[in-house]
Amino acid sequence: MNYLEEYQRWLESDEFDEETKKELESIKGDEKEIEDRFYKELEFGTAGLRGIIGAGTNRMNKYTVGKATQGLANYILEQGTQGKGVVISYDSRKMSPEFSLQTALILNANGIKTYLFEALRPVPELSFAVRNLHCTAGIMITASHNPPKYNGYKVYWDDGAQIISPRDKDIIAKVRAITDFKQIKTINKEEAIQKGLFNTVGKEIDDAYINTLKNAVLNPDSIQRQGQALKIVYTPLHGTGNTIAERLLTELGFKNIYVVPEQKDPDGNFPTVDYPNPEDKKAFKLALELAKKVDADVVLATDPDADRLGVFSKDEKTGEYMSYTGNMSALLIAEYRISQMQVKNILPSNGMFITTVVSSDLAKAIAKNYGLEVFEVLTGFKNIGAVMRKAEENKDKTYVFGFEESYGCLIGDYARDKDGIAAVMSLCEAAAYYKEKGLTLWEQMNNIYEKYGYYKEDQVSIVLEGAEGAEKIKQMMANIRKKQIEQIGKYKVLTFKDIERDYEKDMITGEEKTIGLPKSNVLYYALENDSWCCVRPSGTEPKIKLYMGVKGADDVSAKAELQELKVAMENLVRNA
Repeated sequence: MNYLEEYQRWLESDEFDEETKKELESIKGDEKEIEDRFYKELEFGTAGLRGIIGAGTNRMNKYTVGKATQGLANYILEQGTQGKGVVISYDSRKMSPEFSLQTALILNANGIKTYLFEALRPVPELSFAVRNLHCTAGIMITASHNPPKYNGYKVYWDDGAQIISPRDKDIIAKVRAITDFKQIKTINKEEAIQKGLFNTVGKEIDDAYINTLKNAVLNPDSIQRQGQALKIVYTPLHGTGNTIAERLLTELGFKNIYVVPEQKDPDGNFPTVDYPNPEDKKAFKLALELAKKVDADVVLATDPDADRLGVFSKDEKTGEYMSYTGNMSALLIAEYRISQMQVKNILPSNGMFITTVVSSDLAKAIAKNYGLEVFEVLTGFKNIGAVMRKAEENKDKTYVFGFEESYGCLIGDYARDKDGIAAVMSLCEAAAYYKEKGLTLWEQMNNIYEKYGYYKEDQVSIVLEGAEGAEKIKQMMANIRKKQIEQIGKYKVLTFKDIERDYEKDMITGEEKTIGLPKSNVLYYALENDSWCCVRPSGTEPKIKLYMGVKGADDVSAKAELQELKVAMENLVRNA
């Protein structure tokens, strides 16, 4: 069935309500819009189901959510784990409360117990709750940092990590097997409650999560001594972050916490930002204005589901607030925590540091310095979670730290997804600790570069929307894959990796071998002088993403070399 036939079916079938049909009638004759809504079904990518809210197979709506949930329910029933239950949370986006309630009731209709949070909560707390309640799965209704028109559906398994292959493919197969929306089971809330299937959770999970984070603090005395002096500006960007963050920081002993008032309350329209993403410096406009007003030491922002953290801190020499990349903030936390664990003799001898193929090589330098084993995985925190699960099952390695360049890290094994709340706590703890030493966070960041080398990284996203854009991205990747690229800019290519084909080639000797990572549409180039670059399509957005990194002798030369490599890589991809 082509997209026009599917569109017509939605207009005519009694499976769909009048409100849906009215929305679809309004686009009659707009073939491009119809094609975009119906040319494919939403699929699980690196962060689950995600799409624009609206009617159609390629949209987030009660039918696509229902189909995904029924497919998941069928999978859980096949596994025989329905008695363990599923915990469900959601963020501040449009339709999040409705989708979460619908999800719970469909699972209940299938005889699966659910624990629905009483109100919105962050992703990391959902991951924690799966483990805390010993559930078989977890579901988070969120589109993370995407624009307001999006929503999404993240699925977690019993370890608290997002589903990975082959489980994700098995669940998708169950979803695709549902060819009629009438196959989706329903039950009313009252009946589900009477049967003991529908349960509400909230404060008890908050308390357990907060206590777990508080127990992860390494220098509580530094907080007690500097909590009065340190000034913190924080914004949840209209999302879930402040359901936990302000309470956590206050209970730890921080006295001067300034939450940006215009962005404190949840709001799915995200009225004060174009794009609720802490990677975007424009999202910090109000926070930086407040920071200058109160003379803040550190400025922090989490995205709507609070798994990502963006950071600015004050440079006392210039009085300016300096921005951190995701690599910088995570590795500042890593250096602080790992060094303090070593000082306190609690750094495990079998410790592991997990990073991704597109994250900073500074991670490897830090890990080597402290004798930690490095594990490098594909993009997506679920891949970090998979390594954690294996170590937990084998009982042979101890998780110390994991991160990815996309502004996310996890400081402990209490959860299996990146935790922006714990990152807020850790940055504030580090700020208090270094303040006692007479250092700002910015000075400490530069000390890290002096210690290990000036590693600098950047990323470029080329946005290509719709069916035409998806085909263009596919073609660009195919064209680059075919090329024998021996030089990028001024750098010779030393090693080429095509992770989709499990293929690696030494460009100097010609030696070829397999890589051993799960298949993923990623092309990676190791370059001379400790530089590298990588290209891959986004798993959650209509983008082709370019990553690059260099190691320079000093800050100025490193930035110049990074810019040169960035231009060369962008030219290579755009001309593919």
